[in-house]
Amino acid sequence: MQRSRRSVRRWLAAAAATAAVAVPLTVPVPAALAAEACAPAWAASSVYTGGATASYAGSNYKASWWTQGEVPGTQQWGAWKVVGPCGTVDPTGTDPTGTDPTGTDPTGTDPTGDPTGGDPGTPISTNPQEKCRPDGLAVNKTVDVPYCDVYDEAGREKLPNGLDRRVIGYFTSWRTGDGGTPAYLASDIPWTKLSHINYAFAHVGPDSKISVNAESATSEAMGLTFAGAENALDPTVPYKGHFNQLTKFKKQHPGVRTLVSVGGWAETGGYLGADGNRVASGGFYTLDTQAEYDAFAASAVAMVRTYGFDGIDIDYEYPTSNVKAGNPDDFAIADARRGQLWKNYEQLMKTTREALDKAAAQDGEYYMLTIAAPASGWLLRGMEVFQIMPYLDYVNVMSYDLHGTWNDFVGGNGALFDDGKDGELAAAGVYGAYDGIGYLNADWAAHYFRGAVQAGRINIGVPFYTRGWTNVQGGTNGLWGKAALPDQTKCPPGTGPSLGGTSKCGNGAGGIDNVWYDVDKAGAKIPAGGNPIWHMLNLQNGKVGSYASAYGAPTGPLTGTYQHNFDPVTKTEWWWNAQTKSFISGDSDQAIQAKADYVVAGGYGGLMIWELAGDYGLDAASGEYGMGDSLVTRMHSTFSAAAPYGAAKSKTATPAEAIDLGVSFSEFALGDNNYPINPRVTFTNRSSVAIPAGATISFDFATTTSATIGEQNGWGITTVAGHTGNNVGGLEGDLHSATLKVPSGGIPAGGSASTKLSWRLPMAQISNVRVTIGATTYATTYDHPRGVKVVNPVVSGGTTGGTPGGTPGGSTGGAGCTAAAWLAGTAYNGGAQVTHAGHRWSARYWTQGNAPVVSDWGPWKDEGAC
Repeated sequence: MQRSRRSVRRWLAAAAATAAVAVPLTVPVPAALAAEACAPAWAASSVYTGGATASYAGSNYKASWWTQGEVPGTQQWGAWKVVGPCGTVDPTGTDPTGTDPTGTDPTGTDPTGDPTGGDPGTPISTNPQEKCRPDGLAVNKTVDVPYCDVYDEAGREKLPNGLDRRVIGYFTSWRTGDGGTPAYLASDIPWTKLSHINYAFAHVGPDSKISVNAESATSEAMGLTFAGAENALDPTVPYKGHFNQLTKFKKQHPGVRTLVSVGGWAETGGYLGADGNRVASGGFYTLDTQAEYDAFAASAVAMVRTYGFDGIDIDYEYPTSNVKAGNPDDFAIADARRGQLWKNYEQLMKTTREALDKAAAQDGEYYMLTIAAPASGWLLRGMEVFQIMPYLDYVNVMSYDLHGTWNDFVGGNGALFDDGKDGELAAAGVYGAYDGIGYLNADWAAHYFRGAVQAGRINIGVPFYTRGWTNVQGGTNGLWGKAALPDQTKCPPGTGPSLGGTSKCGNGAGGIDNVWYDVDKAGAKIPAGGNPIWHMLNLQNGKVGSYASAYGAPTGPLTGTYQHNFDPVTKTEWWWNAQTKSFISGDSDQAIQAKADYVVAGGYGGLMIWELAGDYGLDAASGEYGMGDSLVTRMHSTFSAAAPYGAAKSKTATPAEAIDLGVSFSEFALGDNNYPINPRVTFTNRSSVAIPAGATISFDFATTTSATIGEQNGWGITTVAGHTGNNVGGLEGDLHSATLKVPSGGIPAGGSASTKLSWRLPMAQISNVRVTIGATTYATTYDHPRGVKVVNPVVSGGTTGGTPGGTPGGSTGGAGCTAAAWLAGTAYNGGAQVTHAGHRWSARYWTQGNAPVVSDWGPWKDEGAC
């Protein structure tokens, strides 16, 4: 379930800054200050308050305000202010840390730059299977990941059953036929028409490990047996249940990939025990130490190895900093930790990716890592810029539950497009605030992720189930009407006023309109209009369905008739009962075809289904609809005739050479206060040559927000719009583009520089980051591009080192550079002269470790080109 609530409050800036670089930027050190004893060494994990002291790189520093994780001396306007040198200065100029003071490099990497201008570069990866790594997937430099097991040499996933796009179905554990309700088992899955099957759900236990209650004989995953010859157990494996059946059918259909999905609505913050009762411990929210991430990752490896899965799918609902998001049962623990949830999620995903890669290298079999992600702009506002994308094979967008009875605004379950009439958005003033852009539709959500990855790593979610209201007032056959529960004191938990806002809870459809229902803590049904698509087709035909009594629903007669509707703009499909004024929305043939066509036209990866048991088939003898594969067949037919999906992040060719440049984001306000979105963006130059002032940094970003993006530190920004105006009927383009100009001082080798950017609606990351120096444009390692060589940039005169317009020469000095080359490990007193980047520099006062850059107050004075 996905909630689309929001509350617009005044924007508050976050105070904590983070940076992770190892070489300090230029910092002032008074010339007359003698070295003194060093304060305790700075530690990245320690919290420092204003006035605290620490030592780093041979100098003492004092904190101006609260800080954690900011390396002293790396931020020009950061928390740390230098006090002066400390300890004993090495009078010989040699470097006891092991940095080569002569400029020669026994490792083979020339840290001073190549004075001949012939830097051959190094491959971004030496893995023989680098040719199959998807563009943008994080490069693992510790093991050779067997990408070609799953991907072709274009980095596209190799799909089964004649498919060019993915058809991913969630197979749920609980439809076992209990109480006489229709069962949906592994034998019912249309194996010849799918590309992936996600088993839902495993959970996180109190030991931080993935579990499916394997120790229980009643475990659906590994304990149960099922009637019928088609469900006979595979005797070659030591477990029963759904895992046994998935193993059996996977042997018959080896191209179909199976993943175990962890979490879900009910088991994100706790888990369901063997007795079916919820245990309020464990869950994703409690994972907040590296030891716990490691335990989870190790259990993920054990899960895929032991039970023959092809990967792990994470359905964490939700690691957002918004209040009252996700399951109401989790509010107490989630809200107390909301400021750290996203950071923890990042580290969890990074750790899991690395563990799966290591196991894949050992086993010679690639293991996937995927997620189910929210589509609502409200939830995504509290998820920073979705920094986990480099760790994922792809993202399944939960572009459903966009409207539901948590409030009284009646709308489609899973609209593909906005039409400018969404009652919930209009009431919140969203259209007026954001250039007419509405963010509760699949198209907006797909473009959000397109700003971070190629289209082929995005799958659009579709609902094979419904949501609905009764006694709807207004709207067009109910669409964009309103339906408030008459007694607002009886709202289910987590709906209406209990959310802390002003909206009312909805009047959920019940009875025959609610056969797939949730229950409250007392076991009573929660009216929400929840049904499989096959049930709605029976209602459309005036049939109650022989299964009604098993679900505890009325067996007839029906009240009123159910008129089928399809909106040509939003592609919303729904049923309207004019007599009961019931509006019930889910995806059947017209919506599924529209979304399949959208996926093909946009180059997207495919469609993801929640859940397979909602698909329909017709029993010709009885004339009754039941579980089937009609909608999956429609997807398969469309996707088996499609062109391959989009495999490149950028629509322009990636430069063959890349600079080792990192980009990080910090200082986000908590989600409900994140207006505008205003983070610090830090560019870290890990190459051994400075990026000079005047160079440009260009990047793309999603059209989910306006092209009007602000910059607040004088770098200057220009943008080119990929979309303008509202998004009625869909966004016009995938990406905006922007260019920043590197300011005075440049970005030192081994150092960083930062600015603050500002935008309004959420966007996921920035992508296709490139650096242009003179006439040469470089890719960056930040994007994990395919097949590039990592080089030191050519700064001037066709050589590495130097500055624009300066005399050709590397950092060892060109013609006329008679002073010794600057060395990071050498201490310099006031008046000392060095050569660096094709210029001669004189020290204003004692300094060590601060690369010479142009600055009015730094330790080095630029004496000109040499």
